[in-house]
Amino acid sequence: MTLLAPSLQSYFTDHAHSQRDLSPNTIATYRDTWRLLIKYVTATRSIPADKIDLALIDANLVTGFLDHLQTTRGNGVTTRNARLTAIRAVMGFALPDHPEHAHTIARVLAVPARRRPTPTVEFLSSAEADALLAAPDTSTWTGRRDQALLTLAVQTGLRVSELTSLTASDIHTGTGAHVTCTGKGRRHRATPLTPTTLTVLEPFLTERATRPGDALFPGPHGQHLSRDALERRLAKHRATATAICPSLRTKHVTMHTLRHTTAMRLLQAGIDVSVIALWLGHQNTASTDCYLHADMTIKQAAIDRTRPPDVKPGTYTPAPDILTWLDTL
Repeated sequence: MTLLAPSLQSYFTDHAHSQRDLSPNTIATYRDTWRLLIKYVTATRSIPADKIDLALIDANLVTGFLDHLQTTRGNGVTTRNARLTAIRAVMGFALPDHPEHAHTIARVLAVPARRRPTPTVEFLSSAEADALLAAPDTSTWTGRRDQALLTLAVQTGLRVSELTSLTASDIHTGTGAHVTCTGKGRRHRATPLTPTTLTVLEPFLTERATRPGDALFPGPHGQHLSRDALERRLAKHRATATAICPSLRTKHVTMHTLRHTTAMRLLQAGIDVSVIALWLGHQNTASTDCYLHADMTIKQAAIDRTRPPDVKPGTYTPAPDILTWLDTL
């Protein structure tokens, strides 16, 4: 009998930190996955958590667990695939030390990820973004903080985790103003700040220096805001902005929508996709290609550039008298 617990302990106490150097967010995701899987095993097989055998974690059990996530817990395909990645990571780590379970582990590693349709990229128009940035009540400290946060998010496209981890020292307002952050995969990058963004950030930084803590956008006691706190603040300001810009009512606006908005603004300004990938902190341009399909105006512009000289630009419309037009064919 080969217990699962020693492999889990070895992976999370040593391998994930010292050998893989995984980020805290990744480690937390993997940990939560195995918590859910162990609870699933104890509930369906009536086996105590500390008695679960490594051989029990086979392909059928893993598939049943993943189906349980979707049907019972309501998780989407993305979450299902992320949980599968976490299971594979630990099982692949255990394989060299337990060759007697090689066949079982190999079948788990071969469980395929579920395909999903490519989601539509949703972003804000200039009018919608301006309405959102004007929504916070700047007569209050919280409103001024939120306006600075949203302004920085729309201009830089930082991820939620990057925004929540910023400190005041990450903002550089001198010559070549920029914000520095540590992004996904622990990649460091610097993103330029525009004069418009600085007009909002500089007064905020002066006021921020009088408050406790080192978080750039602090909570009531100076602590870093959580992801949920940011989404709640955004939802509040979206509701306010909807009165000014009704088109926001039909859009599902999250903090990641602001990141998409940044990318689309850069793309519409004619910035090359490879530069946008560097701006957003993508490891390669494949993650950025989705923005090429998001806006029909970009595709229309491409068509107009390749039209023959004697063809009138724009969308074709037939003559009003359709019968006369048909006679000319």
